[in-house]
Amino acid sequence: MDISIVLIVLLVGAIVTYLSGNKFAPKIALVSSIAAFGVTLLCLNAYQAGENLDVNTSWITQLNINFALHVDGLSLVMLLLTTGLLPLIILSGFITKFENSRSIYALMLFMGFAMAGTFLASDGILYYIFWEIALIPIYFIALIWGNGDAEKRKKAVLKFFIYTLAGSLFMLVAFAYLYTKAGSFLLQDLYNLNLSTQEQFWIFFAFFLAYAIKIPIIPFHTWQAKVYQKAPTVGTMLLSGIMLKMGLYSVIRWQIPIAPLAAKTHMPTLIGLSIAGVIYGSIVALRQKDIKKLLAYSSLAHVGLIAAGCYTLTADGISGAVSQMIAHGFVIVGLFFAAEVIYRRFNSNTIDDLGGIRSQAPKFTSLFMILVLASVALPGTFNFIREFTVLYSLSQVNIWFAVLGGTTIILGAYYMLKMFQNVMLGETNTKVFAEVTLNETIVFVILIAFLLFYGIHPKPIVDLVNPSVQEILTQINRFN
Repeated sequence: MDISIVLIVLLVGAIVTYLSGNKFAPKIALVSSIAAFGVTLLCLNAYQAGENLDVNTSWITQLNINFALHVDGLSLVMLLLTTGLLPLIILSGFITKFENSRSIYALMLFMGFAMAGTFLASDGILYYIFWEIALIPIYFIALIWGNGDAEKRKKAVLKFFIYTLAGSLFMLVAFAYLYTKAGSFLLQDLYNLNLSTQEQFWIFFAFFLAYAIKIPIIPFHTWQAKVYQKAPTVGTMLLSGIMLKMGLYSVIRWQIPIAPLAAKTHMPTLIGLSIAGVIYGSIVALRQKDIKKLLAYSSLAHVGLIAAGCYTLTADGISGAVSQMIAHGFVIVGLFFAAEVIYRRFNSNTIDDLGGIRSQAPKFTSLFMILVLASVALPGTFNFIREFTVLYSLSQVNIWFAVLGGTTIILGAYYMLKMFQNVMLGETNTKVFAEVTLNETIVFVILIAFLLFYGIHPKPIVDLVNPSVQEILTQINRFN
């Protein structure tokens, strides 16, 4: 057994979904995504049993490019995030009647295939290919099935596409230079390079441009809020729940181990930019009147804290950041789904137009409340454990980083609870709000169950990730 089976299931699922027709496409997509998750669980069991799941075969011999996939705790936990959230995102789309549904569901599976490939690839060019093709499905999903004025949507999506593509070109240049030094694109060969301080700086900077746009890190964030708002909710879920994690994962896997001297030298600046995102996102979120835009800026604040943890270059920081990626993925998908449920009933995401939902839908109110509390790191949720681990790692670098980073908890609690109060409480809305359906309940319950279970018992994820973190730290510290 090897890990490529997961990619095959997702790719074949995308093709079959597209060929099946609009009537059956949603169900086939759901079955395919569940199958991919099932295969991922089998791979997890095999990995924990000591089986080697790696793939490494010659692909383009002239350039020494390999089809190389590597499985360790870090890549496996990101694969679990992708294949675990994908069925829930697809199921959440059932409440929306998409035109040409076979195309959007096929694109969702294809995007899952590309993101999974990005997390598994251990050849630089293969990784770059997966990284780039992940951009194509979300471009069409947001452009064709997005919300609001068509011209404004085109401008927002095009800006996102050009930004991310331009950043990626710098990464490609970096890989080309590394190839001239190593004669290979394999990750381990790149780790083994003895680059000078100046070389590491330029390689680090090239990677940073690609990753900072994708995460995003200030000042490369300007595309995020509009795209999140204009994209259909399933697209926003894919972006916020999984795709932005590609940038964070790549910082840990590719950027800092290849150029550790540059990472250490510029650590204060990198953490400072990340913390700036925390503060900016939190302050701007306070002013938002649209739920999706509020959640977009809330996501900016949280991923800023995760990025700061990555750049601490400590075991606690990196391990906490990885776990926080997982927690954030489940929380933000749940919150955006809740926003979509509200929109489908009231045809509005404007907070001032809502209110009084609690009296009509107590079950939905309870589920939404748990997700809101998880987002503000309530003790007992997965976010609490890992967010404070990241803050602790920041305190080891500089106590003021931890203090400023903590604003994401304080301000986040304020604007999220205020939003909940305005939307759920108050006078009953004149519009009828139907209680959540069975499918909607299933999505919410699975997301919440995960957050609560691993909030109480985070050890399985921590134990899976920590050996990989230690290996990466060994690479970071090899110049000491």
